[in-house]
Amino acid sequence: MAQNATDKQLIVQVRPDGSVHAETIGMYGDECLDYIAVLENMLDAETTASSFTDAYAQVAAQQQSSTQNWDGTR
Repeated sequence: MAQNATDKQLIVQVRPDGSVHAETIGMYGDECLDYIAVLENMLDAETTASSFTDAYAQVAAQQQSSTQNWDGTR
């Protein structure tokens, strides 16, 4: 199945030790952060570690470079 550019996926893995690993695909910027709270509520669990993907960094860099005052300065 080909992935559409607008497809968003949340891949959740339950490991043999009971820990849960989740990864987002097709989500950019802080959009993925909303899913952390949803998973915590669904699983009655607490996040112990998280990291940002390259997609988060790409959007953050784009947002930072496009933030300018009307006079062209940052």
